Amino acid sequence: MINIRKSQERGHADHGWLKSKHSFSFAGYYDPAHMGWGNLRVINEDWIAAGKGFGTHGHRDMEIVTYVLSGELAHQDSMGNGTSIPPGDVQRMSAGRGVMHSEFNHATDSETHLLQIWIDPSRLGISPGYEQKTIPAADKRGRLRRVASPDGADNSVTITADATLYAGLFDGDESATLALDPARKAYVHLVRGTLVVNGQTLHAGDAALLAEESSLQLSKGSDAEVLVFDLAA
Repeated sequence: MINIRKSQERGHADHGWLKSKHSFSFAGYYDPAHMGWGNLRVINEDWIAAGKGFGTHGHRDMEIVTYVLSGELAHQDSMGNGTSIPPGDVQRMSAGRGVMHSEFNHATDSETHLLQIWIDPSRLGISPGYEQKTIPAADKRGRLRRVASPDGADNSVTITADATLYAGLFDGDESATLALDPARKAYVHLVRGTLVVNGQTLHAGDAALLAEESSLQLSKGSDAEVLVFDLAA
């Protein structure tokens, strides 16, 4: 089974300094038909205006992955981390039993465009943790590169969740196939461009929700950047 959700069907919010599109119910956007997919709970596509950001706030018992698309995001947290996340980096924050953090775009003349992803953890009440790694574009070209996983395989960031996240860049004849366990779920989020996913054409912001499938096939990309999630059902 594969269902396509179009970009324009997502929830949206415009706070002036922050514009967001919500793949699943979040904050003021509520849709009982889209509460998550498997253990994937949030994909927010955010545009943060120059000089703006999220003040210090808290999270607990959630695996949070940040994937910056353009601009940079400054991060500070109660664990003592102070970093900047550029495009190409993947950040993982395990909120565990509680963490405080802030996120800002310190640029004076450009917005920051990012995806923030929340995944239900496989264990509650763990010590909070932080990790950030650079994934070169060449590693994602014409293939699915593991960028987050439970065991840190392939130099991915390590998440305390039964989920694996892949990223890929596809154009022209480039293609990839990923074996799936039909007892699990998969989720494909197209960041930009166009891409054919199991015979269905996706455009930027579209998603494919897969269940009871044994294979994922990606082809016919045009300037495509894609995220693929292998998820607990």
